[in-house]
Amino acid sequence: MSGVVTAYAPQVLVSAHRQVNSGQVNSRRPPEQTRCYDRRHGMPNAPLLSQRTSDDDFARLIDEIRACRLCAAELPLGPRPIVRGRPEARLLIISQAPGTRVHETGLSFDDRSGDRLRLWLGLDRETFYDESRVAIMGMGFCYPGRDQSGGDRPPRPECAPLWHPRLRPHFREAALTLLVGSYAIRYYLPDRSRQSMTATLSRWREFLPEYFVLPHPSWRTTAWERANPWFTTELLPELRAAVGKALG
Repeated sequence: MSGVVTAYAPQVLVSAHRQVNSGQVNSRRPPEQTRCYDRRHGMPNAPLLSQRTSDDDFARLIDEIRACRLCAAELPLGPRPIVRGRPEARLLIISQAPGTRVHETGLSFDDRSGDRLRLWLGLDRETFYDESRVAIMGMGFCYPGRDQSGGDRPPRPECAPLWHPRLRPHFREAALTLLVGSYAIRYYLPDRSRQSMTATLSRWREFLPEYFVLPHPSWRTTAWERANPWFTTELLPELRAAVGKALG
């Protein structure tokens, strides 16, 4: 299993990576579900019409998202919607909102928070950024700016209700969905909105297999992780196993 660390060892990451060709026939599916075949030669031909239509719909939606200017007047650095993934992705990460570095690079979790998240997941950068394997969508797609205390503002409230119901169904192949941070958890698990993050995270097994809940991997949760050793000793090994199983 390339790019996935099966034992919990944050210091060691596997850099090997198995290339996934989205045009390759999946031997576990009958040909009619993936590619059309030339009957004379038994060779793959053009994708099925339904597959082409789905791919076209997805591409149009991504273009529409990246052209969104709904919150432009409220964004100090201007709009730059950031979302990653292909419909065949097996791991879906629903997170918070981009920070300043991610806004600059256009690459989700391209910062220290991302380094820490990849350690939690046991993934190297190559696997993490393989859009055919990992999809990433925030509760807000644009950098929201800073608050008076110097921290990032919450994700814009308009974003998730507008785009998530249209985008998330395209990731129907995802075998595992991670809810990373309080905003994602409270949006998708509204009955937990009145509980503290610690109370919700300590009951993480209750949300499986639909969701795996995680704190946001920013420096602010470093002390929290030390104060809650079960996160490292119990949750992270099972998280890595679940990620490894999802990615195959």
